[in-house]
Amino acid sequence: MHYDISGLSDIGTVRSSNQDVVAWQLGHDGHQALLLVADGMGGYHGGEIASQLAMEAVLETMAPRLQEPTSSYSGLSDSVMREILQDCVTRANDHIIAGRAGDASLDKMGTTLVVAWVIEDRGHVAHVGDSRCYWLSGRRLTCLTRDDTVVQDMLDDGSITVADVPHMPFRNVLTKALGTSSSIDASYQRCDLGVGDRLLLCSDGLTNALPDDLWPDLLDKCGDSQSAVEALVGASLDNRASDNVSVVLLTRL
Repeated sequence: MHYDISGLSDIGTVRSSNQDVVAWQLGHDGHQALLLVADGMGGYHGGEIASQLAMEAVLETMAPRLQEPTSSYSGLSDSVMREILQDCVTRANDHIIAGRAGDASLDKMGTTLVVAWVIEDRGHVAHVGDSRCYWLSGRRLTCLTRDDTVVQDMLDDGSITVADVPHMPFRNVLTKALGTSSSIDASYQRCDLGVGDRLLLCSDGLTNALPDDLWPDLLDKCGDSQSAVEALVGASLDNRASDNVSVVLLTRL
């Protein structure tokens, strides 16, 4: 089994720095893969540091597992897989908190994080913040993550409607992010990937600039993951993306 993976991050049309980070790695036997997107916050320098620290912590934590044969994970329950990914999130959170110790200029830094660990045909997703993971099967697009935002809470309790969201002045306020608390619980989802299915991880720079109902038509025109991420980011820039835009895309071959 093999995967086609590509990623791209762009500063966007307004920002003066890119605080997003994308990363991906294949396992040694090609039967597992790790993908992530982190969107930093907390000032010009702080956001860049926070997202970088999160990425480094996740890759360091998962590196030994990516060297193990896929058979090592056969039969493990979803709860065990969730614990493994939660450990990544906890270590990333710890790294950010330690990184800002003693530096007042970094006291507000933090980051979102979405991580997907794919083992053969199983996708395991951990998530904190408003970066997202989507599962594309044919033309069916499913968002596997729920935004940790004030606006999402209000949508869930019926205080506002989807039509109200663009007019909410605090629509980007997070209720959860790495580096903001001594302990962070990530959400978890699992999906089963058929041949040709895709997992797409992105920062809110993509979702805010390019509605997700436009993605299937755009992706249908792309022959591989590299052209697909370029098309998504390019369309976001054409729409004058006001934030950094980051995408990592895996296709199961």
